[in-house]
Parts: sequence; C-alpha cells; structure tokens
Amino acid sequence: MFKPITTAAVIGSGIMGSGIAAQLANVGISCLLLDIVPTQLTETEAAKGLTLEEPAVRSRLASSAIKQLAKTKPAPLYDERFAKRITPGNLEDDLHRISGVDWVIEVVVENLEVKRKLLSDIERYWRPGVVVSSNTSGISINEMTEGRSEDFRRHFLGTHFFNPPRYMKLLEIIPGDNTDPGVVARMTEFAEKKLGKTVVQAKDTPNFIANRIGTYGLLVTLREMIAKGLSVEEVDAVTGPAMGRPKSATFRTLDLVGLDTFVHVANNVFEHVTNEQERAVFAIPNVLKELVAQGRLGEKSGQGFYKKVKGSEGSQILALELDSMEYRPVRKAASGSLEAAKLAKGAQAKTKALLSGGDRYADFAWDVLKQVLLYSAEKVGEIADSIREIDEAMKWGFNWELGPFETWDAIGLPRSVARMKAEGLSIPVWVKEWLAQGNETFYKKEGGVLFQASGLKYKQVNIPPERISLRELKEQNKVVKANSGASLIDLGDGVACLEFHSPNNAIGGDILAMISQSVEEVRRNFAGLVIANQGRNFCVGANLMLLLMEAQDEEWDEIDDIIRLFQSTMYNLKRFEKPVVAAPHRMTLGGGVEACMPADQVIAAAETYYGLVEAGVGLIPAGGGCKELALRASRHAGADGDLQPLLNRAFETIGMAKVSSSGHDAKTLGYLKEHDRVVVNSDYLIHEAKQAVLRMSAAGYEPPLEELIRVAGSEGKAVLQMGAISMRESRYISDHDLLIAKKLAHVLAGGDVPPGSYVSEQYMLDLEREAFLSLCGEPKTRQRMQHMLATGKPLRN
Repeated sequence: MFKPITTAAVIGSGIMGSGIAAQLANVGISCLLLDIVPTQLTETEAAKGLTLEEPAVRSRLASSAIKQLAKTKPAPLYDERFAKRITPGNLEDDLHRISGVDWVIEVVVENLEVKRKLLSDIERYWRPGVVVSSNTSGISINEMTEGRSEDFRRHFLGTHFFNPPRYMKLLEIIPGDNTDPGVVARMTEFAEKKLGKTVVQAKDTPNFIANRIGTYGLLVTLREMIAKGLSVEEVDAVTGPAMGRPKSATFRTLDLVGLDTFVHVANNVFEHVTNEQERAVFAIPNVLKELVAQGRLGEKSGQGFYKKVKGSEGSQILALELDSMEYRPVRKAASGSLEAAKLAKGAQAKTKALLSGGDRYADFAWDVLKQVLLYSAEKVGEIADSIREIDEAMKWGFNWELGPFETWDAIGLPRSVARMKAEGLSIPVWVKEWLAQGNETFYKKEGGVLFQASGLKYKQVNIPPERISLRELKEQNKVVKANSGASLIDLGDGVACLEFHSPNNAIGGDILAMISQSVEEVRRNFAGLVIANQGRNFCVGANLMLLLMEAQDEEWDEIDDIIRLFQSTMYNLKRFEKPVVAAPHRMTLGGGVEACMPADQVIAAAETYYGLVEAGVGLIPAGGGCKELALRASRHAGADGDLQPLLNRAFETIGMAKVSSSGHDAKTLGYLKEHDRVVVNSDYLIHEAKQAVLRMSAAGYEPPLEELIRVAGSEGKAVLQMGAISMRESRYISDHDLLIAKKLAHVLAGGDVPPGSYVSEQYMLDLEREAFLSLCGEPKTRQRMQHMLATGKPLRN
C-alpha cells in the first residue's frame, strides 16, 4: 500500500516549476518551491539595507515566482488564494524539508550533469517510499540516476508536464529500467484522478512520445514548404483546422513555443539517435538557425515567423518571407481543397476533403502527412508500447483532434498504404503484416468496446468506467428521446443525461422543449437527471440571432413568449420531484448559467468559465439569473441581516458581465453555491454528476419548496443606481450602460416595494422579463447584439 500524496516539493521555480507548483496547489496539495540562493542583491534589496544572508533574499527566486503567479496570463491558479498553499525556500537552507513530503519533482535546467548533482543532493534527505521525478522533456531517466541507490531508483521516474501545466492535459510518465511498476501505477492514478491529466506511458527515449513525433512533423513540414515554395501563411492554412490541428497550425505554434526552445528539443533527438536517415530529418534547417542567431525567437521576442506591428489603424500581423528574411503583410490562402475542408464537419471529414482536393495544397498536405504517419508507425515499440499512447500523446500534447493512427483510419488505411507504396515509400513491416491479415483499420469497436492493433491482434483498450462517453452511449442506442437541439441519454443505473447539441449549444425552443420532455420521461422511468454534454463548450447562452431578428421586426409578443417559456421551463426544472445535477464545462454563459441554476447541485469542471454576460449585449439575465442571485442574498442575510452588500456584489457581477476564470472562481463570484463541487479531470465529470444524483435519490430526495424572497426595495434600488450614476460621471461606463444598470438595479432590488418586503419568485421573474423586453426595444442594445454576432466581441456604445 502506498501513502496518498498530500504534500510535494518542486525544485526549480522557473515558468515550468512554478506552473507545476500552482497546479499542485490548485488540487489542494501543500507544496514547497525551492530554488538556488541568489548571488547578488536587487536594487530594491540593497536600498532596504538587506544582505545576501537575509532569509527573504536567500529564498527570493521562489518567493518572486509565487508572486508572479497572480500576474501571469493565462492564470496558472484556479484561485489566487491557492498561492498560500505554496511555501518558498532555497536549496541550501530548505532541502532537508523534502524528507517530510510525499513527492519531489525536479524541474531544473535541461542539463544531465546538473540533474545528476541535484538528485545526489536529494538522496541525502530522501525518505524511503517518497516518489522522486524529473520534469525533463527528453533527457534519459536511466542516465540521470547513475550512482543512485537501488531503492532510490525504484522510486524514481520521469513526469513530463506540458506547458502551461494547468491547461495542457497531457502528462508523460517515463519509468526507468529500475522503476517499481507499483510506483508507476500509483502515479498514473494520482495524476489522472487528482491532477486531472491524461497520462501516457512513454519509453526512455529521446524526447519521449509527443515531442518526438511533433518535432519530426514540424521539421518535415518546414522542409516540404521550402521544397514546394509555399509561404508561411499557406502552410498554416493547410496544417491547421483543415488537417484537424489547432488554429496555431505550424508556424504560430513554433512562435508560441519559442524557436530557441524548439531547436533545443530537435537537437536532443539529433544528438541521441543513431539512424543517419532519422538524424538528417532532425538536423536544424538554416532558416531556423538564422532566426535564432538574430534573436527572432517568436512571441517572446516580438518576432519569429510572424511579427505583430502597431500602426495608426491598429495592429497588423506580418509574415516572414523566407527568401528575403523580411516581413510583409499576411496574404490569405485559398483553394478548392481548403474550402472543401472548411465546409466539412469534423476532423475526419476535413482531413479527407483536404487530401482529395487535387490541388497543390492537397499535395502538400499528403506529402507531410504520409511521412508523419510512417514515422509514427516506425516508432511503435520504441517510444511507446501502444498506438493508443502515441495517439493520446499527440491529441493532448499538441492539440491534434486525431492522433496519427486515428488519422490513418480516417483517410483509409489500405488505400493510403497502397498510395505510399506506389510512391516508393517503405512501409513498416508490422503495418504490412497487419494489412496482410485482412485488417483495414488500426481501431475497431465491437459491442461498444474499443480495440486497438497490438502485435498482430486486436487488443481491448481499457477505459475506466468513470470515463463516460455520451457519443459511445448514443452509438449503443441509449438515446431515449432526441430533437435537433438536445437528446436524453440513458446513463445506466436509473440516471438519464440531457445533452445539448445545437450549434454552439445555444438554448432555443428545441432545447427548452427537450428539457420539458425529459422531465416527463425521468418522472416516469428514471431516478434523476444529469444536465451535461461533451461539446467544446457547455452552452454559450440563448439563441441571440433569434432574439435579434424578433427585436428588429418588433415582434415583442414573440420575445415575451420566448422569455416566458425559458422562465417556466427553468422554474419547473427547479421544482422537479427528482434530483437534478448540472455538470458544466468550459464556456458556460448567460442562459447556460441559468440552465444550471435550477439544479439541486452543480458539479463543474475546473476549467469552467461561468458568467451571466447579458449586459455585454445590452440586456440583463431573464431566465431566472437575477432572481436566483436575489434569492441567495435573501437566504444569506436571513430575516434581519443587511441585504445591501450582497446585492451590491450581485449587481457588480452581472452589470460588469464577469466571467469566472475557473470553477473555483465561479464560487468566489457567487455563481456557484457552497455545496456545489469542482472536478479537475473533465473526463470524470458526468460520472461524478451521476453519482451525486444516485446519492440524493438514495437519501430520499425531496424537491425544494417555493420560497419568498426578502428584497431591498426602493431604498436598495436607489443605492445600486447611485453607484452606477457615479461610474457614469467618472466616465467608466456609457449612457447605455447606465440605462442597463438602472434596469438591473430595479430587478435585483425587487422594484419599488418597501425595503424588507417579501415577494414571490414569479414576481421577480416578471421584473426580469419586463426589463429584458424594454431593453430589446433599445436601438443601442440591438447594435450590441448585432456586433456580438458579427465579431464575437462586445460593443461599448
């Protein structure tokens, strides 16, 4: 039995070290952050009369790194308060403290001798049973531990986090030759369930899995680009979403990573592989050498393959011309293959459409892709034991929508291999044998179970039962009801899941209808309901286009009916006699929040960006959002407490359209209740929501009773409005912002009733609806709505 990991020490407080410490703090792990002792005073320290012997100076590097976490964007911490879980220190005074932690992570410079020396120092204070790991991106785990004791080596392994550690889901775990398999299993489970990672087990080879394949692909792309005379932006147009890759594609990715960092990673393979043909691919092209020599390192230096310049009409993006090494305005790439890929739905269809285009971009895509597929196949068994681990590494480490072997299946394995052979390419022996057996895909599904090619057989992929896939349940005919906007899916054990799947999961009449139908179905046949989906975002709000069209046509009765339907649907959901749990993730905005508020409990993903943002389009929440925050203020204040501070907070949150930076921050902003929970690994989100439903049902669930809401009335409204007027006089907000704020104040305070009055929930809903309708009639609100639909950004008018 292994002791649970509750404490850790991170050695090295640079970007990666502090980021790893932040993620440990995010999940509740107390963490030491250690670095070297500075050899010089800063000007500030000297001015204060401090010396190099002062404790604050000796631990300055770690202390500064912790302070920087609050300023870093994107934020490494779920909540700034979590920084208190990180204790700074230094390697001379505090290394002995690692004897009291459960996990030590080395995150120092990528230099074998430096790491060896540090591990020697760590072993002096190491306590048997403590896990020690290195966050190396490519240095040999076995070479690092030369000279260490056998027991130490049994507890040592590589844990390669990707940057930034909070947001990048991949963690490569690399056992050494002597690593205890139990330690590997323990760390895998811990990383998945506690840290929220997707874990792949890599072999101790140069750059492990993701960086090995990813670096190869980027270098192949650059060489094919030069050979074919394509431009930077043409390559990015082909190797981005058209190929199932992120928008950053090739050269924006290199600029983000840093060209010097990329060169270092590529050189690591070049210096450590023995195959001359492979080494030739990893030799650094001259254009990269020249850019690095000139200090053009990408985003961190302001220029790389792209350069952003500010002009009189705003910022402009320039692209590098490789022949002249000068920058010029970006030119948009267009072709039949790119257009076909754009119109296709899903990564599989996009990639097939791109490759079938019959133009030079299609040829370029094929020439790059075929090399990456073959290289990935060649490395099976060398860098990882399974194709699944290579696919997962590329999806979560480089944000590919499909891994190499999934891509191969998507474009047709037998047909593509035949084309490769016709072009004189060498096919790995195992792939030829696999096809010779009559297999046509690397993956297959039977009875809802996934199998992968392994050796010359299909082997079942072991997926934990906690990882519920709605797509797979639908493939297993578990859909109970469905329409164009939503489906009700049987999760098993008497729990159903309402899944949104309209465009952007925006709430319209179809979703509202399915909510009502789901309530009836669950009432008859299920123990409770989960509201969740596995789209890119949970819900971006109500159907803004529909509202705008109705407002432009002055169809006020139609808008009134839409809002009444939304309100009544949410009200009935709240009063439903069986438990309801909402499980939002990522963007959950406006109506998406209001769809969660009626739930008995919200179990949110850690990466949930949650907010009532209607003010950004000139409106106020009208699906119960204002009512629910007023109700919570009433509950919290009780019969005699001061409502005003609570209402001031809600007024500011809604009026400024605040969106949480995480699930934890949603609690801080008051959007989530105290008993609502946050789940770090979104793969387990629906499972956790299902378990919550079952617990409530087993406990004898009773629906919440109708509550009266104590309101601040006319006096509270005046206080809120005075705050808004003051902001207008200080020119923080516009006249239209002030109008919206006055309407919001009227609703949150309960209108013009006497202070301390008790009103019904329906009364508050009526106030919401009236304010919403009146704002729909404002030309400037319609301008805001139109601008948001056209640009995706708010308009301040």
